Amino acid sequence: MSPAAPSAPRSAFVTGAGGALGRAIALRLGQDGFGIAVVGRGRATLDETAALLDAHGIPHVVIELDLRDAAAIETAVSAAERELGPLGAMVNNAAIYPATPFLEIPLEEYEDVVRVNQTAYFAGTQAAARRMAPRGSGAIVNIGSITFHGGWENLVSYVSTKGAAVGLTRAAARELGPAGVRVNCVEPGAFPTKAEEINGDPEAYDAQVVSRQSIKRRGRNEELAAVVSFLVGEDSSFMTGQTLNVDGGWVMA
Repeated sequence: MSPAAPSAPRSAFVTGAGGALGRAIALRLGQDGFGIAVVGRGRATLDETAALLDAHGIPHVVIELDLRDAAAIETAVSAAERELGPLGAMVNNAAIYPATPFLEIPLEEYEDVVRVNQTAYFAGTQAAARRMAPRGSGAIVNIGSITFHGGWENLVSYVSTKGAAVGLTRAAARELGPAGVRVNCVEPGAFPTKAEEINGDPEAYDAQVVSRQSIKRRGRNEELAAVVSFLVGEDSSFMTGQTLNVDGGWVMA
């Protein structure tokens, strides 16, 4: 019997790949066989992710990109495909989260959060789907947040845009399903990331998080990445338009 032909190269585009969750997602998808477009702001953190991928022999390209520039996302996706092969997975993960009381939020700050957390998700989903739909396959994952379910003080801009990620997921999934493109959303709970700096005392925050969860420990970034891996893989081939909470049982709704 002749050996099976090697599968064609495929790429995954991961925004916010210099952060803790993005880095874990990039590594996991790389281990799944994707070439990784390491995308985001801050060359130093992107290079740290690239070094980790290098250490595991994972093909990758670093794309330094301000996601406020929605038009540049299309160009970046094209560049990633040229380097790594056809786009098989898009992970819209990057987000900003200024902590400001609602009545004090300047319109400019709100609009800035929308550009990064909402418009860039739309542009990334559209750029990916334009390539995936003609090929009849592909998976898009939008990273939401459990804050959408309860609202969080001083984070109206962030919570609003994370709600929009759920809406984008559902509507895009409805339209793109006939073309073989799946769109799903993951809502992380309180994972250890730089975002926790806005909560002050780390030990007190840990205790607060664990007290609200059914599983009495902190989540690991690799556990969130495993769910993203599932959603872009064949084991979830009949799932689209879904939002999964990965939060240790914090939100059960």
